Amino acid sequence: MNSINEQHELYENARNRTKQKKRLYTHFIIFLVGAVFLILLNKVLKVGETFVENWFVWAITLWFFFFVLHFINVFVTNRFMGKEWERLQTEKLVKAQELKIAKLEKEMADEAALKAEKTQALYNYEITKKTEKEDDQKIQ
Repeated sequence: MNSINEQHELYENARNRTKQKKRLYTHFIIFLVGAVFLILLNKVLKVGETFVENWFVWAITLWFFFFVLHFINVFVTNRFMGKEWERLQTEKLVKAQELKIAKLEKEMADEAALKAEKTQALYNYEITKKTEKEDDQKIQ
């Protein structure tokens, strides 16, 4: 049963990765078409020339910056901080929590044992006192 879950997880991971790459390639194509469109708007139709000269260069540069961020997210960040990284970090945190819980349980057990020892010592002391008192009464 575990193998089926692992296979399903691998399939879902591969499917999501394929979708990410497809969106990146689509972004790239739209970027190219959009850049050509902006250049044509400025050079052929003379749109925005009175506002800022070569405004399309700034627009394309900004768009390229966002494309680079998208590229880094898909091919760099996701590779190092993908599903496997998430799984390892989760396991690491779970182990750390389990260790803390075990430590707390041990401390509680130690405290309970110490309390039981003190209670037993107090009980023994009371019994000893009672016995001594009875012995004193018998002597008199």
